[in-house]
Amino acid sequence: MVIKNVNLETVCGITSRLPENKKPEIAFAGKSNVGKSSLINALMNRKSYARISATPGKTQTINFYNINDELYLVDLPGYGYAKVSEQEKAQWGKLIERYLHGSKQLRAVFLLIDIRHEPSANDKMMYDWILKQGFEPIIIATKLDKLKRSQVQKQMKIIREGLKLVPGTRMIPFSSMTKQGRDEIWELAEQEFLSSPAEADETE
Repeated sequence: MVIKNVNLETVCGITSRLPENKKPEIAFAGKSNVGKSSLINALMNRKSYARISATPGKTQTINFYNINDELYLVDLPGYGYAKVSEQEKAQWGKLIERYLHGSKQLRAVFLLIDIRHEPSANDKMMYDWILKQGFEPIIIATKLDKLKRSQVQKQMKIIREGLKLVPGTRMIPFSSMTKQGRDEIWELAEQEFLSSPAEADETE
């Protein structure tokens, strides 16, 4: 996709009302410090539009980025940061749940997993939970540049087995440094929103 315009259009906190967008939404979930902001910046072709925090767990909002006035990239709060209180974790969980349940335009969910490590208990919970919401998440294995090329397939297998992925689940290795995987992610995202019911209705 050629990125012409990017706008952080809506920021939703715990008590905020979710926007009733008319354009398709593509959501990104992942634990704190998995590289979600770096991925979104790479997709938007911007260096630092999505804020990259030095403090994991700081993002407490759902951020809606309007891309070319065609679709939204939706950045969900990071999960699993140990220093965040249980009460805060529960509130973030409710916020994410409210979005996944309430959005009428959500077309696909990408789940980010650090390719260097076996999926954590929180990663497994999030994957299973997304499935229960009726979505089959596409897995993005981040921080690809931290691995030797010979290690990639082994680590991908560890993620696949650790999450007990549904057969046929798509997995994309990604590096924010080299941008490897960026085009493939956009290709899948575009497939989702171009085939959406909302877009079909508009063309009739």
